[in-house]
Amino acid sequence: MKEIRYFYAPDLDGSDELPADEAAHCLRVLRLQAGDEIWVTDGKGRCCRAEIVAGSGKRCRFCVVEEEPLPREWTGCLRLAVAPTKNMDRMEWLAEKATEIGFDELTFLSCRFSERKVVKTERIDKILVAAMKQSHKAFKPKLNDMEDFRRFVARDFPGQKFIAHCYDEADIDGKDAGKLAVDDGKPFLLDVLDASQDALVMIGPEGDFSVDEVRLAIKHGFRPVSLGRSRLRTETAALVAVHLMYISHAR
Repeated sequence: MKEIRYFYAPDLDGSDELPADEAAHCLRVLRLQAGDEIWVTDGKGRCCRAEIVAGSGKRCRFCVVEEEPLPREWTGCLRLAVAPTKNMDRMEWLAEKATEIGFDELTFLSCRFSERKVVKTERIDKILVAAMKQSHKAFKPKLNDMEDFRRFVARDFPGQKFIAHCYDEADIDGKDAGKLAVDDGKPFLLDVLDASQDALVMIGPEGDFSVDEVRLAIKHGFRPVSLGRSRLRTETAALVAVHLMYISHAR
């Protein structure tokens, strides 16, 4: 089977040249040359089979041979909002694997118990691009700057909104605040996802959301859900949420 090489050209409509970093990878690392076939996507759904016509240094020109539709494998818009861990390697792993599965938008949240208050998105964005190409997708997830939890939950989002947390109902009602529960009676995310609607899931930091944050999210229309009986680390919970959304919305 012939190997397919994917490259990212966000200005595909206005240019017949790969960006410098993509050109360097194409010519210096993969040692492709004029006449070789490549696939080019703009990350917004357009995908083309192309041929290299000239290349030297960090410049690589191509001509489009054929437009090749590459639709998304899921319906609606799948959003993930997660409080980043102190170790960014874990968030980079999450970004890579979630993109390979398939989702549309990633936002990092600054919560009360967050271990990290600043995220440099440049490296995460490069990981999203690489994962998109590796998994042969034509859609790059949108990456947002870090956002304050309270500001985020107050925004309008179409479709279903969920918050995955570890408290039980009594905690949120104020009857036994602060107690964590393993089996809290919340519905399993997959059981309540509606494939006809967009979906957004929020995942908290290692210490979970605060009780007040959960109450505020519920006030703004977020529905509490469970990701299963196991206690999951932040990046694992976030990936499970993406996978469940994908399964529910897969074509």
